[in-house]
Amino acid sequence: MAQNTPMMNQYLEIKAQHQDAFLFFRLGDFYEMFFEDAKLAAQELEITLTGRGQGEDRIPMCGVPYHSADQYMSRLIEKGYKVALCEQVEDPKQAKGVVKREVVKLLTPGTMMNGNVIKEKENNYLVALSYFEDKTYGLARTDLTTGECAATLIVDLEDVIHDIASSGTKELVVATDLDQSVLKRIQEKHPLTISYEDVTELAYDYIHLCDNLHSDKLQLSFARLLQYLVRTQKRSLNHLQKVTVYQSDSFMKMDTHTKRNLELTESLREKKKAGSLLSIVDQTVTAMGGRLVKNWIERPLIDQTAIEKRLEQVTSFLNAYFEREELRDELRQVYDLERLAGRIAYGSVNARELVQLKRSLEKVPLLKEQIRKMAPESVGRWFGQEEHVQELIDLLNRSLVEDPPISVTEGGMIRPGFHDELDTYRDASKNGKQWIAELEQKERLETGVKSLKIGFNKVFGYYIEVTRANLHLLPEGRYERKQTLTNAERYITPELKDKEALILEAEEKMEQLEYDLFVNVREEAKSYLEQIQALAHSISEIDVLAGFATVSEQLHYVKPTFSTKREIAIIDGRHPVVETVIEKGQYVANDVLMNQGREMLLITGPNMAGKSTYMRQLALLAVMAQIGCYVPATSAELPIFDQVFTRIGAADDLASGQSTFMVEMLETKYALTKATQNSLILLDEIGRGTSTYDGMALAQAIIEYIHNTVRAKTLFSTHYHELTQLDKSLEDLKNVHVSAVEENGNVVFLHKVVDGQADRSYGIYVAELAELPLQVTQRAETLLKQFEESTASVRGPLIQPPQAEQQLSLFIEDEHPKKSEEKQPSVSITGQEEKVLKKLVKKDVLHMTPIEAIQFINELQRLLK
Repeated sequence: MAQNTPMMNQYLEIKAQHQDAFLFFRLGDFYEMFFEDAKLAAQELEITLTGRGQGEDRIPMCGVPYHSADQYMSRLIEKGYKVALCEQVEDPKQAKGVVKREVVKLLTPGTMMNGNVIKEKENNYLVALSYFEDKTYGLARTDLTTGECAATLIVDLEDVIHDIASSGTKELVVATDLDQSVLKRIQEKHPLTISYEDVTELAYDYIHLCDNLHSDKLQLSFARLLQYLVRTQKRSLNHLQKVTVYQSDSFMKMDTHTKRNLELTESLREKKKAGSLLSIVDQTVTAMGGRLVKNWIERPLIDQTAIEKRLEQVTSFLNAYFEREELRDELRQVYDLERLAGRIAYGSVNARELVQLKRSLEKVPLLKEQIRKMAPESVGRWFGQEEHVQELIDLLNRSLVEDPPISVTEGGMIRPGFHDELDTYRDASKNGKQWIAELEQKERLETGVKSLKIGFNKVFGYYIEVTRANLHLLPEGRYERKQTLTNAERYITPELKDKEALILEAEEKMEQLEYDLFVNVREEAKSYLEQIQALAHSISEIDVLAGFATVSEQLHYVKPTFSTKREIAIIDGRHPVVETVIEKGQYVANDVLMNQGREMLLITGPNMAGKSTYMRQLALLAVMAQIGCYVPATSAELPIFDQVFTRIGAADDLASGQSTFMVEMLETKYALTKATQNSLILLDEIGRGTSTYDGMALAQAIIEYIHNTVRAKTLFSTHYHELTQLDKSLEDLKNVHVSAVEENGNVVFLHKVVDGQADRSYGIYVAELAELPLQVTQRAETLLKQFEESTASVRGPLIQPPQAEQQLSLFIEDEHPKKSEEKQPSVSITGQEEKVLKKLVKKDVLHMTPIEAIQFINELQRLLK
C-alpha cells in the first residue's frame, strides 16, 4: 500500500477526533470527503462518488463547492447527522508545507443556527441529560437560535422521555457511561441524535447564567450542556439567557400518546400542522409568537392566577377591535428579534439583518401606545426596555444604508457621512473611475478610434484596447503594448497605471475599512442583547394573546371559568378543529356535565356517531382554557386538570415488538398509575383487542379501579353494552350515548350526546357505508340475528346482558342441551331449594370475577346436598 501524502495524513488526524461526524475538509474551492464519509455522503446527498489514486490504493472521494456547501450540510443535519467544518487557518502564501487546517465548528441537529433545519415557528432544542445516584435525572435545555435556557429535575424515566419528546428535542447530550438501556428507551419513543460530554465543570464566563440554579444537580446538568456548546461551537455564546427552573408538575402533564391522540400540534394522519389545535389557535403574525403559542399548547398552566391573568389580557384585546388590528398590523412588521439576537451574538448577522433589527425596534413605541389604549395596566410589565435600545436604533440609523447587500465583504453597507476616512476612499474611487471614463472619451477624440475602450481585469489591471482594424490610426509610441489578443491589442500608459494604483488602493482599503466598521457596529449591538431579548419575549406574548382574541372573536368562543369543586359544566361545547372543516352550521354542539355523583361517563352509541370527537372535545377545551384562550362553547366551567391521559386508537409498535393490544394496555397502565383525582382520563374501546370476555372483564375492572381508587374525571367509550349495567353498582358512573335514529332502513347519526345507554352499535351499517361486498354485509345481518337469539350460549358473543336467572350460563354449559330445549314439567321445590334460588336471583353474577363465581357455585351446591 502506497504511503499517504502529508495532506491525507492531516485529514486522517483530524478525522480521528470527529469519528461521529462528516468531515468537510476544505481544499481550494471545495469541501472534500474521503473513505466511508465519501461513500455515505454520496448516497445521502445524491452526488457523484469519485476517487483519489489508482488501483488498490484508490481512496473513495466526493466533494461539494464551498459557496453552496450550506445546503448540503443542512440536508445532512436534517437527516440527523453531524458535520465537522474543517477550514484553512493560515495564509497559504506563508505556510511551510501543508496549510494548517482545523475544525472551526461542529454542526449538529441541536446547534444549527440557520438553514432548512430551522423552522421559523418552531424551537430547535438541544438537551443535556444527567443521571444521579439517587435515581433522579437532571435535564438542561437550550435553543441556541434564541438563547433560551431552562432546567429541571425529574424522578421517573417515563417523565423524562415525555419531557424530551414534548419539546421536540433534536439532540441529546449525555455522559459516555450512561446506561445504554436508558438511551434505547428514549430513542424508541423519540428518535434523536445522541452526543457525549463528560466535562461538567462550569466555566467562569457563564456562572452568571446560573443565578436561578440552587441545586448542584441542576448546575451539573447545565454545565454539561455548556461544555458541549463551548467545545463544538468555538465562538461567543453571549446571547444565552439566564437558566429558568421549571417543575414538570407546574404544567398540565400530557404524555406523547395523549398529545398525538389529541392532535395538539400536528394531525395524526399527515403529521402536519393543518388539522391540529395549533392550526386553529395560532393566529400569530410573528415567528416569535408562533414558537411561543406552540410552547404554551404543549405545556398548559395549572396555576389558576396565571391562567386568569392571560384570560384578562385576551378580554382586553377582544374588547378593542380597532386598536387590536392596528397592533397586529404593526406586529407584522416586526422581525424575529430572538433569532436576530442569537445571530448577533454568534457574529453571523449581516447588515441587512441589522437593518431588520432597527426597523423592528422602531416599532416598539407604536406597540406600547396601542397597548396603553387597550390594557394600560400591562404596559409596565411588557415594556421598559425601549429607552435603552434607542441608542442602538440611532447607531444603526447613522451607520447602515437602508437597503444593504447580503454580503458583508463587498462593501455598500455603511452610510455616507458615518466615517471620514471611508468617505475619502469612496471619493477617490469614484473620482478615479470618473477620470477613467473621461480619459476614454479624450483618447477616442485624439486618436479618431471611436471603438477604443478602457477596461479592467484582475490580472492586468486597467488597459486601453484597440481593435486590429484601427491600429493604423494610432500615432507611433503613443501607448505601451501590454497584451495581444486575436482581434485586438491592449495598451497601458504611465498616467493610467498611476491612476490605477490610486483607484485599486482606495477600493481595497475601502472594502476592508467598511467591513471593519460593520464589525464594530455588530459588536456594539452585542451590548444590547439582554434588552433585545426582553423585548422579544414581551412582543411574542402580546402577539399570542392578540391572536387568541382574534380567533375567539372570529369563531365565537367564550371565556371559561374555573370550578373549585371539580365540576364540569360545558354548554354547547364544540370541537375547535372539526367545526372548522365541516359546512358552517352543520356541527352539533354538545353539553358535558360532570359533578358529584357524575364523575365518570360511560359512552355508548353507533360507530361514526361522534363518541371520540366528544371525548377529544372535552380535553381540547381544557387545554385551551389552561393556556389562557377562550373556548368554543356557549358557556364553560372547568376544573383545572393536572394531567390528561388518552387511549384513543392504537397501532402495533413493531419496532418494540409490541402488538396493538399490548400498546393499548401499556397506555392504559400509564394512565391508571399516574392519574390523580384532579386528572382527566379518556379511554376509548378498551379491551377490543382480545376476546369478548377477556376484553369485557378488563374494561369492567379498569372502570371499577378508576371509580373506586383513582377518582379522576373519566370518559369511557365502549361497545360492550353489558357494561351499562355498572351504573347500578357504581354510584359516580352515569351512562350517556350518542343518539341515532333509523329512517326507511337507513341510520341517521344525530351526533347528540344524551343521558342513557344505546341499544346497538350499527356496525354493519357502517360496513355498508364503507361499501363492503353485499354478500358480506347480508351474511353479517343473518349472523347478528342468530347471535342475538342465542344469548344463553357461553360460546357465542354476548349481545344482551343476561337476566339474573340466566347468569349461570356464563360459566356453566348445559350438559344436556337437547333436553333443555324440551318443555319441562313443573315440579315442587323444597324450602332449601327455594332458599338457593332466592340467593341466586339476588346475586349480581355479571359483576363477579371467575374465581368468585366458582366459589359461589360451590356454596350453592353445598346448600343443596
